[in-house]
Amino acid sequence: MQYRRLGKTGYDVSTISFGAWAIGGTWGQVDDAQSMAALHRALDLGINFFDTADVYGDGHSERLIAQLRHERRESFTVATKAGRRLDPHVAGGYNGPNLRAFIDRSRQNLQMDTLDLVQLHCPPSVVFSQPEVFEVLDGFVQEGMIRHYGVSVERVDEALEAIRHPNVATVQIIFNAFRLKPADAFFAAARDADVGILARVPLASGLLTGKLRADTPFQADDHRAFNRHGEAFDKGETFSGVDYATGLEAVERLRPLVPEGSTLAQFALRWILMFPEVTCAIPGARNPQQVESNAAAADLPPLNAEQMAAVQRVYDDLIRGQVHGHW
Repeated sequence: MQYRRLGKTGYDVSTISFGAWAIGGTWGQVDDAQSMAALHRALDLGINFFDTADVYGDGHSERLIAQLRHERRESFTVATKAGRRLDPHVAGGYNGPNLRAFIDRSRQNLQMDTLDLVQLHCPPSVVFSQPEVFEVLDGFVQEGMIRHYGVSVERVDEALEAIRHPNVATVQIIFNAFRLKPADAFFAAARDADVGILARVPLASGLLTGKLRADTPFQADDHRAFNRHGEAFDKGETFSGVDYATGLEAVERLRPLVPEGSTLAQFALRWILMFPEVTCAIPGARNPQQVESNAAAADLPPLNAEQMAAVQRVYDDLIRGQVHGHW
């Protein structure tokens, strides 16, 4: 496993980390025993950063990570998120009392007096330009409720606005072979501001595993079945906003680039790590085998210039028109 510094937090975190959305819910049926086995295997392999949220299974994901903290002696960093419990999810809800209540609930779920990292969870765009919201978070740091804070965003313009606030330590943004805009329009600014970048949705909701087909069934409670057009939340969260058929076509063009002995998923994760501004990719995993496959990507050799150029061509030919102007 390799490690990179997470911006101004000073944390050294594994370049392949653990995204805990899938073990909470909205990805079909989950098995807690398998989820716990996956979490334990992650620690075994040197993964030391776990990303969750209070709405993943209504706190279930956080509570599983608390169980991991209880069962293991190794120290690791936990990032959670706050804000999506708001109903309605409006900018005015991002205020001191609400955020305090959300963070206190996460502290209880995670059994942590002080949270390592709290991220605003894809709030309405206007929130990123409201200094009073970030002043509230500064107050929570001073109180000892949280050590650091960051943001999770949908769009590059939101990320750029967020890092104007000096104590924003991290930005979590969708970045993968189907979402290249952050590299073009955000990474340099993040580097200059000493902001850590967490690459979320790194496998485009499973498209970049190469295992999905046109007739792959998805359970009714899987967002890949009910949110393809943004019916429940931002369309970009599902398949990175790419039309499913187009995504499958792009995958077939990427397959020949995968080195012998590797999987497409590993190739896609290693591609992300070719960008030094990215601190880590946070793929999900629901069993130990998926964790092992993800972790192995960190130790693959660097991709060569031809491979990088070929990914760019696939993006330009098939994907750019669908996503580049939207996020």
